[in-house]
Order: sequence, then structure tokens, then C-alpha cells
Amino acid sequence: MKNNRKWFIVIVLQMMADLAPAQDPNYSQWLNAPLYYNPAYAGLSKGIRVRFSVRDQWPNLPVDFRTCYFSADLGDRNLPGAGGIGLLINRDNEGIGFIKNLSVTLAVAARIPIRSNLICQVAIKGGMVQKWLSWNDFVFSDQLSAKYGNIYTSAITPPETDQRLFPDFGAGGIIQFGIFDGILTGTAGISADHLFEPDESFISVIKSPLPRKYIGHFDCIITLGQSGLSEEPLPGFSDPFRINPGCIYQYQAGFSTFQAGLNMLKYNIYLGGYYKTTTESGTNHSLMLLTGYHYVLNNEISFRFMYSYDLQLSGNLQGTGGAHEISLILELKNIRLVNKNRYEECEIFDEPGRKAHYLECSPF
Repeated sequence: MKNNRKWFIVIVLQMMADLAPAQDPNYSQWLNAPLYYNPAYAGLSKGIRVRFSVRDQWPNLPVDFRTCYFSADLGDRNLPGAGGIGLLINRDNEGIGFIKNLSVTLAVAARIPIRSNLICQVAIKGGMVQKWLSWNDFVFSDQLSAKYGNIYTSAITPPETDQRLFPDFGAGGIIQFGIFDGILTGTAGISADHLFEPDESFISVIKSPLPRKYIGHFDCIITLGQSGLSEEPLPGFSDPFRINPGCIYQYQAGFSTFQAGLNMLKYNIYLGGYYKTTTESGTNHSLMLLTGYHYVLNNEISFRFMYSYDLQLSGNLQGTGGAHEISLILELKNIRLVNKNRYEECEIFDEPGRKAHYLECSPF
């Protein structure tokens, strides 16, 4: 009887997933997975950034909602276009874990200086998506015996293939600004994913376009005062107090998500919180609590570890276990592929709390 109950829960959850429009997985730490939301983040800062995130959603349910993200991007102003390039790999499970997705995407960004403290980056991305269907893991009603559980063979015809491979494209743009001598810096951007709504159906006679997704986002860094530490303080501990508020809005297939909050950094320690609301047939609310540590090896190399937990506030999702998310970020500054000096210099305050730096102009 207990085994029958388990299969009944799985079937009901599967039916709920099939009725809902398809949506992409989301990361609560969206600022730690920037290329996933906007390809124009590629090369926004000089050097190399390597990011890895893993998200485990609703761990109390007997299903696997785990998503993994990896990206690496390079900002080299000697490259044609003076923007950057980026590689993005994303892996997730959907449909109660019976459908698995793997996407590999390349992003290319161009940099357009507007003023000494205002820069625009535009980018396109393209890649391939591989989907697998675990058909043998499905349990249909004609397979179940009232006494013995899952003992019969289903009469439902399986699809022609259990794999799909298709191309996918996106585009985006970002404005980066710095004012008040670098006390306030920030970015604002928009992007569109799945531009051509590729068909992801496993059945040739049925079309299932992947819905286009629209994203708008904004964040800024506010630097407050200077530290009184001296005598060669530990790297990062002498930095001023920084506050990083931000928000992101997403719309896909009638499903919208809005997230807003702030993150704070002092003495290499991150603390923050974000409120998230999602709207479809109903509205769900959650609170993301964030903490982390910034380890500065030297002026060229730094490492960040971030952890967040999504606390479900909506009654219909309480008891699911929320969501755990871990991000690891490695930053290598001033690394470039092209040694030839192809640029002019434009002054901009691109590092909060520090003196004016020079941002290389586009070689167009």
C-alpha cells in the first residue's frame, strides 16, 4: 500500500508538470550566473571569470530538481569589438526528473563607449541543446495493479525517439555606468532568450516550441566610507563597506518572476536577502537568504564562495524544503589573449571605492 501511494504521488506530480507551460530553470543568485540571463555580461570586466553554481530545489520531495551551471568569460580589449567572449554550460532536470537537458552556448559581446563614465555592451549567443527522455521511468495507470502495484506493461506507444538535439539563440544589451567619482556604479540590461522558439518535441507530428523568454535587470554598487585599517591589512579587509541592491524580471509563456533585494560586503563577508514572487495561475512567494566569503589571494586573483537558501512563504509550497544554492567564482584579472595594443584609453570609475581607472575603448 505504501508503494502504491508513492507511485500515485509521482503520477499526480507528473500530470501537474505536463499541464504547466514550459519555463526555464531559475537561479536565486542571478548575479552569480550573469551569462545565463544576459550574454552581454561576457567580458564586461577585464580578465577571466569562471563561475559554477548548483541548485537543489524542493529537496523534501521524492524527485530530483537539480540544476548545474558553468560559465567562463574573457574580457580583452585587444579583441576585435573590444568586448568579450563567453562559454556557458547548463544542465537541469524537468518533468519530475524524467526529462534531462544539456545546453552548450557561446556568447560574443561588443563594447561601445558612450561617455567617459558610460559604456554599452551588446551581445549575441548561440549553441546546441540536447534533451533526453527517460520513457521507461514513466508509470501509467494501466501498469498498476490494485494489489501488487506496478506489474503490467503499458499499452501507451512510446515516442519515436528519446533524444532531441536543436540549436538555440539569444541576444542582449547592457549599460554600465559610474557616477560620483565611483561611489555609485551599476548596470542595467535587457535580453531575449530562445529567439526562434525551437521545437523541442519528441514526437514528429506534434510541435512543442520552446517559449521565448524576456528579461530585464538592474543592479548597482554603493560604496560607503573608507576603512581605518592600515599597516598592510589582509587583502580585502581594507576595502570600504559596499551595498549591492538589484532586481530582475522574467517573462516566459505567461509565467513571470520578479526578484529584488540587496547584498552587502565588508571584511570579505557577504550577507544579503532577496524577495522573489512568481505568478502564473497563482502567486508564490519566497525569501532568499544569502551569505558568502571573498578570498583575495593577491591583486590579480580572487575567489568567492556563496551559499543561499530559499525560504518558501507560500502555503502550497511549504514543506518542500525550499532550495539550496551554492556558487563558486574564480576571478583572474588583467589576463588577455592578444598582446598588441589596439585601443585608446577612456577614463571611467569601474571599481567602486578606488581612484579613476582607464577602460579601453573599442577598436572599431
